[in-house]
Amino acid sequence: MEEMVAFLNEIVWSNALIVLCLGAGLYFSLRTRFLQVRHFREMFRLLFDGESSESGVSSFQALSMSLAGRVGTGNIAGVATAIAFGGPGALFWMWIVAFLGASTAFIEATLAQIYKEENKGLLRGGPSFYIEQGLGVKWFATAFAIVAVVAMGVLLPGVQANSVAEGFQNAFQLNTWISGIGLALIFAAIVFGGVKRIAKFTELIVPFMAAAYILASVIIVVMDIHRLPEIIVLIFKSAFNQEASFGAVFGLAVQWGVKRGIYSNEAGQGSAPHIAAAANVSHPTKQGLVQAFSVYIDTLLVCSATGFMILITGTYNVQNPAFGTAGASEFLYSGLASVSPGAGYTQSAMDTLFPGVGSYFVAFALFFFAFTTILAYYYIAETNVSYLTKKIKSPIFIHLLKITMLLIIVYGSVNTAKLAWDIGDLGVGLMAWFNIIAILILQKPALAALKDYEKQKKAGKDPQFNPKDISVYNAPIWEKNQNS
Repeated sequence: MEEMVAFLNEIVWSNALIVLCLGAGLYFSLRTRFLQVRHFREMFRLLFDGESSESGVSSFQALSMSLAGRVGTGNIAGVATAIAFGGPGALFWMWIVAFLGASTAFIEATLAQIYKEENKGLLRGGPSFYIEQGLGVKWFATAFAIVAVVAMGVLLPGVQANSVAEGFQNAFQLNTWISGIGLALIFAAIVFGGVKRIAKFTELIVPFMAAAYILASVIIVVMDIHRLPEIIVLIFKSAFNQEASFGAVFGLAVQWGVKRGIYSNEAGQGSAPHIAAAANVSHPTKQGLVQAFSVYIDTLLVCSATGFMILITGTYNVQNPAFGTAGASEFLYSGLASVSPGAGYTQSAMDTLFPGVGSYFVAFALFFFAFTTILAYYYIAETNVSYLTKKIKSPIFIHLLKITMLLIIVYGSVNTAKLAWDIGDLGVGLMAWFNIIAILILQKPALAALKDYEKQKKAGKDPQFNPKDISVYNAPIWEKNQNS
């Protein structure tokens, strides 16, 4: 199983995908004239725009739900594995992915808003919807929907569950089976309550857990603030192969930085657009800007907090890719020789300042981060199941999805960490290939919507969207709004 998944990952996560992700982000940044900088204040202002309704959610709820998907185990264990296999420089490339990815997130979220539909009383949207409506390629849309259901419903939940189980095992010596079953039961209690319950839960939990985690990380960094300049220099030197100690992993720094950056902030992966489509806003650009801002929160705040905390305390290892050959040591740097890459690095870093308590705090942070991410995965998988079964009134496929995810959560909890992460990476990579190609082809409506929004803002208006103004004639919800 491990060999097969590793083989598939080598194909999916080839250098071509790395170039595609970074290239798309740079291209969209140039086409939008770096909106992630120009509209930073507007992004923040729009966080509280719009209200929830029977069919949709508010901008803040959509932000919370998308952050639930973005802010997960990748922000704690994912950063640790990036450093372990790519060295400190991997953190820099995660920042680059976030900065450029903010523009990619804008494009995909805006497209999701433009082409959203109402299905069974709920606003639905995402890559499958904008591929079908915008490109008119039904088979491509169906293929993405199938990949998304498999990735979000089967491949990815196990990673989150595994990190939770690992965290509780490290902190409390709790059996992974107990963690898995407990997590599955709590998951069932939420998802059987429907999408609105998911929105309410994430709106309450996500801002609190992210703020608490960042605060704890900042305290640790401040305690050793005199080391911060040298850590920043180390990150930049390692990122550009200027640090002799980590020269052996320079290429891996880029690869792991991009891989973990996309896994963490999901820009371009095609997951967040499903949630963006559910927001009630007067113009698609509004939700596009909110989703761009969420990438900043995920990587530039939460991931950076983890990275600085691990590096400043020295609680990490960097694997030597040449290990196994004659004379090659196992580590290029060893701060925790007996700890495997993952949540253990972050728990050890917390324990340096909060002995005996830090690992408990990280275990609970992992639980909330990972659990809300699993909820977001469910919502995305459910949206694609709904797309695939539009003409079927029976909820049997939705129930099958719930049962499958319950089993995957338990299975992932007791699985090996390496296999869980490899399976998760496969799901992320497959979705990214489909979605980035789609939005590169279908970028024109999103760019036109941005121009229309800026024009109305310049005229002193609260922008209202009419699809005909940007020559879009197959946007059912917006056309309905214009006719009502």
